[in-house]
Amino acid sequence: MSPPCDCCGEHVNTLNQQVSLMRKEIKNLRQLLDSAVRSHRKHMMSIQSVVSQIGRGGLDKEQPQPLPPSKQVTLEQGHIQTVPIGYISSCFSVKNGTPRQPTICGPSRAMLRIEKSVFNNPEHALVGLQQYSHVWIMFLFHKNGHLSYKAKVKPPRLNGQRVGVYSTRSPHRPNALGLTLAKLDGVVGDKIHLSDIDMIAGTPVLDIKPYIPEYDSPHTRVGMDLESYASDTDQPKVAAESTNTLNLHKDSGLDAQLNLQGERSRHCNEDPESLLSRDKFDVPDKVGIPSTDYSSCSTSPIGNAYPSLPNDLPTVLEEVKAFVTQGDLFQLSSEGKYKVSDSPKTKLPELMVGNPSYGEEAYSTIAEWIREPPVTSLEVRFTPHAERELAEFLPSHSSAPPGSDRPRFKFLRGPEEAAAAIRGVLSADPRSVYRRTRCGDRLFFFTLDTADITCWFGQGFAEVLQVRPLEHNLASP
Repeated sequence: MSPPCDCCGEHVNTLNQQVSLMRKEIKNLRQLLDSAVRSHRKHMMSIQSVVSQIGRGGLDKEQPQPLPPSKQVTLEQGHIQTVPIGYISSCFSVKNGTPRQPTICGPSRAMLRIEKSVFNNPEHALVGLQQYSHVWIMFLFHKNGHLSYKAKVKPPRLNGQRVGVYSTRSPHRPNALGLTLAKLDGVVGDKIHLSDIDMIAGTPVLDIKPYIPEYDSPHTRVGMDLESYASDTDQPKVAAESTNTLNLHKDSGLDAQLNLQGERSRHCNEDPESLLSRDKFDVPDKVGIPSTDYSSCSTSPIGNAYPSLPNDLPTVLEEVKAFVTQGDLFQLSSEGKYKVSDSPKTKLPELMVGNPSYGEEAYSTIAEWIREPPVTSLEVRFTPHAERELAEFLPSHSSAPPGSDRPRFKFLRGPEEAAAAIRGVLSADPRSVYRRTRCGDRLFFFTLDTADITCWFGQGFAEVLQVRPLEHNLASP
């Protein structure tokens, strides 16, 4: 009998491996079967216990079921039940290419409609909102892809460096909540028209709040605090002196009017630059003393803004004095930062020095990588072919002429606005750190409104190659 050849030995080894694999599979099946048998026995024992209780009449008297906790108790215990008030309809349909911050792409537009399941009359909830220029939008990051999160993240602007998740605006957070400041373009019925947004279509919105600079902007708070302090310290004296001034004008009558007109005519003949160069605009130490007004001068650039000067004089001078005091308190140093003046006239009292609301440095500071990120802005270019394709799109407010198959934007107001939006998205480099550093494919695709955009990235620039309409968004004749 001849010895086995090499081919037979390979077949034998393959068969042995398959047999070993089948034995492992049989072992796993046996373990699953044993587990199913044990689970079945537990269920049977529980069923038998219930049947025996029914036979003894143990369930004749129904036990009162505990009531579910009320919403108030649930809220006090920290359990939050949120309901979306509406869903965003945006010019960004997918995550790819959506700006990471609202200021990146100014022409970006969206619309939010309040759900009728929240209010019977949704338009009533929006009454008065049109008086504001910007609104806060609180929403959910519903396209995170997974619910996992980490204590440290890698922001794209840091190009791979790790920082704490709470020092960033990463969407991957324990509670996937987002907050953006959007520009309010208008309110029509139950619809809110927005711009300067960074949300994709279908984003669930949880709440809307108006943006109020006096409360939300630290820079505005500094001015308000200074005005409050000035009004609190000078209020008795200003009130008394204002009363004396009004009485003085009332008693003097025509003589005071003539004297004031003489002062006006004397100063109107002077050079405006010499008037403006006077120390602190010639504001007197006491508000009640009449000052010179230039609003009636024919050569004044301000025009006749205060026709009844004697009646408004105390208020105007008080505002000018508060403005000048604020300018003394915060002087711009050579380093470009604000510092408190050391002059005795503008030195802050001890109570104000201890208050963190005074001084722009103590009020508004940000991380250095936000102001100067390692990732620089890119130059955005358009090929002539892409420019011609973009010019074919019609604005959102216009319709295609009869017999035309030109595409039309749904949100954007024309090719110029679309080009500005594309530049804003690409200049901020929307690629992830992985695609930027490790991926060899330089092509990038994203959707803007009804346009499908193809571009590629080079060293320090991004070039738009193609702008084509989406198939299902072609303008109907």
